[in-house]
Amino acid sequence: MSIGNPPPLAIIEEGIPNAKARRRGARTTKIRGSRPGFWVYAPLLVVLLSALFPLYWSFIIGSGDSTTLRGDFPWIPGGNFFSNAASVVNNEAVNFWPALWNSIYSSFLIAAAVVITSTLAGWAFAKLKFLGGPALPVLVVATTAVPQQPGVVPLSIRFSELGWTGQIGAIIIPALTSAFGVFWMTQYLGQTVPDELIEAARVDGATMFRTFLTVGLPAARPAAAMLFLFTFVGAWNNFFWPFIVLDRQNPTLPVALSLLQSNYFVDYSVVLAGVVLATIPLLLLFIFAGKQLVSGIMAGAVKG
Repeated sequence: MSIGNPPPLAIIEEGIPNAKARRRGARTTKIRGSRPGFWVYAPLLVVLLSALFPLYWSFIIGSGDSTTLRGDFPWIPGGNFFSNAASVVNNEAVNFWPALWNSIYSSFLIAAAVVITSTLAGWAFAKLKFLGGPALPVLVVATTAVPQQPGVVPLSIRFSELGWTGQIGAIIIPALTSAFGVFWMTQYLGQTVPDELIEAARVDGATMFRTFLTVGLPAARPAAAMLFLFTFVGAWNNFFWPFIVLDRQNPTLPVALSLLQSNYFVDYSVVLAGVVLATIPLLLLFIFAGKQLVSGIMAGAVKG
């Protein structure tokens, strides 16, 4: 008889009372706290309603007439929205279609330029070693503390000397880069891309730019998508600088809609119908790109 490990003993459950019931109970036991409760959904519902109410209020007023604001607030939309929207589109002083194209064109170029410059700068600050590297990101972020309003006067004077006043490029060139975008991409790439991947690519003979294209760029895609969306929305809603540097013949959409309030009598049903029209492209953008937005926000939040 050999001496070794004894064979495992088979456990017979016939003599154990309620063995099958215990197994069934173990399988059906609910873990409390696995689903969010009332105190999670209630604040989310409040935030959702507070975000949608201004748009719904604008739609209510925009679907009424000039007397809608004088009486009690109607919670049900009226039937004049399409006629008010047609008044906005067909208004010769507004130049709706050129203004819409200028907003799409300028917002897309600004968002694309900010993503490209911020991704390149973020990769350099996060993964490259050079003189002054730790101090430069701090200086870039410190520029956000400088108010933008004092720079409007010399910038407008300079653009007037160059003959760029009234041209759409006057609002694109000052916004080609963003300190927040550089900070965001620096933090994201520094936490997401491990140094071992970069060293492996360099050992395989890839140049630093090739390493950026094959390693850094795919990793930066979720954060770049989120940065593109927020930059696009910010450029779309920008009113102060386009109002100063552009004219009525070549405006952006917010500047064009402000012309609806330049008359002696302001019909707020027409004005708010134009506001809803200006919001629809942004809603469509978030509907089609919402998945990229969520992945960009949540990427890097959970580390394995």
